[in-house]
Parts: sequence; structure tokens; C-alpha cells
Amino acid sequence: MKYIQRFVSAHALIAAIFALVLAAGGPVWAQDGKPGADPRLQDMVLGKADAPVTIIEYASMTCPHCAHFDQEVLPAIKTEFIDTGKVKLIFRDFPLDQLAFVGSIMARCAGPEKYFTYVDVLFAQQVEWATAKDPVAALKQIGRLGGMTSEQFDACLKDKALGDYILQSRLDANQKLGVNSTPTLIIDGKAEPGVPSLDDLRTKLNALVKAKSK
Repeated sequence: MKYIQRFVSAHALIAAIFALVLAAGGPVWAQDGKPGADPRLQDMVLGKADAPVTIIEYASMTCPHCAHFDQEVLPAIKTEFIDTGKVKLIFRDFPLDQLAFVGSIMARCAGPEKYFTYVDVLFAQQVEWATAKDPVAALKQIGRLGGMTSEQFDACLKDKALGDYILQSRLDANQKLGVNSTPTLIIDGKAEPGVPSLDDLRTKLNALVKAKSK
């Protein structure tokens, strides 16, 4: 009975998150990439494209530290810096396991308008779906709550171009930037492995924004 109550509560919360964000018009997002290219196969950018300071976040959907950053640190950074046009966040997939890979595929397959909503839901409910008896089925259920049919979910997992893009992004991060753990933040070109405290990140961003405004 307790398991059933937990299952129902989790699904009600996921549905509420999707409904709330979509009713509000979704997160503010921009996109860097070639015009006409598949929007799912480009950088997913949260914030204004011309923001003076750039954070690149490499994260894995099954990484608890990534979930902590998304839930405990990023909301304040979004309010103070991203929504105000001072900073943009580029989110790049760095799956640490097959399950994280599937989660990344689902989020990207949903399209840029829903991408960050899916990411937030996956991190917020990470413990539930990642430890489920059938994690892929749990992800499929999250997809359904976000408006993705079972057929669409299955098609996403078979999308070779989408899978190759995610794996290539991970390979490039490792070989070109030396990323080997998640989360790794690259703030205006400087790598910052691990989860920074909100105060430390706020101080760093304020200094960069101030320097760029001179």
C-alpha cells in the first residue's frame, strides 16, 4: 500500500510540474546552431543567446550531484542571472550509464520547448525512476505525462542520429575539454568540476558580469 501511495504521489507531482511549466509558457530558452538543422541535435540553451557570460554544464541524468545542482543551486542562479539576461546556460549530455543515456534521448526527443522541463522532472524524480524495478518503463511513463506517446518514446530510442549526437557530445567533452565527471561547469571557458555552493557561484558570476559590463 505504501508503495502504491508513493507511486501515485510521484506521478501526480510529475503531471503537476509539466502542467505548471507548460501553462506558464515553458522556460526561456535560446538555441545556438545552424538554421534549418534538427533542433534536437543542437545545444540546448537556457537564457538569452546574447547573454555576456556563458555556463556550460555537463551532466548525467542519473548523477545525484547533478540533481542536487539542478534542484538546489540552479533555481536561484536562473532567477538572478539567467532570467535577467546576464548569463546563459548551455546544458550538454554526459551520460555515465545506459539509463542516463535513455533519459537524455527522451528529453532531447521532446524538443527544445519541452527539453528543460523534462530535465527538471528527471532530476526531481531521479530516485524514483532510476531505482524502479523497470527504469525504462518508468521513463516511458514520465514521457507519457509530458505528452509523449509510447510509440514516440520507442521511436526516440531507435533514433540513431539522436543517440550518436549525445554520445559524440560526451566524447568531445572528454577528449577536447578533459571532462571526466559530472556535474562539470565550464564558466566562461574555465572548468569547475563538482557542485559549487550557491554563494560561491553567485560571487563568481557577479564578478564576471561586472567585468563584461566595463
